[in-house]
Amino acid sequence: MKPTVIITGASSGFGYLTAIKCAEKNLNVIATIRNPHKMNVFKKASLDEIIAENITVWPLDVTDEDSLTFFQKQVNQLKRVDVLVNNAGYAVGGFLEQVPLKDYRRQFETNVFGVIQVIQAVLPKMRQQKSGKILNVSSVSGLIGFPGLSAYVSSKHALEGLSESLRFEVKPFGIDVALIEPGSYETNIWSTGLDLPQVVYDPNSPYHEYTKGLWKALNREVHEDPGKVAELMASLADRSVLKKLRYPIGPGVRMNLLLKRILPWSVLEHKVLKKIIGKKELV
Repeated sequence: MKPTVIITGASSGFGYLTAIKCAEKNLNVIATIRNPHKMNVFKKASLDEIIAENITVWPLDVTDEDSLTFFQKQVNQLKRVDVLVNNAGYAVGGFLEQVPLKDYRRQFETNVFGVIQVIQAVLPKMRQQKSGKILNVSSVSGLIGFPGLSAYVSSKHALEGLSESLRFEVKPFGIDVALIEPGSYETNIWSTGLDLPQVVYDPNSPYHEYTKGLWKALNREVHEDPGKVAELMASLADRSVLKKLRYPIGPGVRMNLLLKRILPWSVLEHKVLKKIIGKKELV
């Protein structure tokens, strides 16, 4: 029997590309998609017939209880689940003072609580078969804070801690957990799909100049080919054991993590603020 891989948020970006890469490895791929208008995305891709046959599309909104209940019933009918890729997510932008609490809650509903509920749906199956792999798509933002992205950053920091604890919990059952930590890629959600509260655009906001500097800094980033992340995840899905918890990937990611560990906070803070606004204070 071919191994079965479930991928959430598979209509575009890392999830979409990972689904295709796993199908190319002759894995049985279940690609879950939230938007009903994108359910035919793989049929429209003109994939090789053999590859296309390896992909089945399921509807799933990780923030909707009815959708999650239906997903649970579908999972229960599977003979096995070998890999779960938690890719569904999005980013809320804006400075903490500007972002309504309801938007923080929405951010965590998708990036944290949605992940938890999907994992809870597949874990019984993995425990019964005494094997499985859970790949949680985090971000370099799960390890390094950045201004104007506190909702997204805090949700990914939460996912990092969740994954650490989960790996300890399920390792004795033969289940591995790993974190994929991409840096800046062309599907980077805060440059292409950032959810911004209307107040962010207010020219009278005390953060207006700061915001302009922030977007300029983000747009200066080098966006790599997202296919590289998909190749990594498909490779991990095809491995028998995941020896590491964290898999950082992307230009400058490892160097930035190293600098955070070795530099005094005051130096790191100065470098970040200088890059964005050229000085430490906004007058």
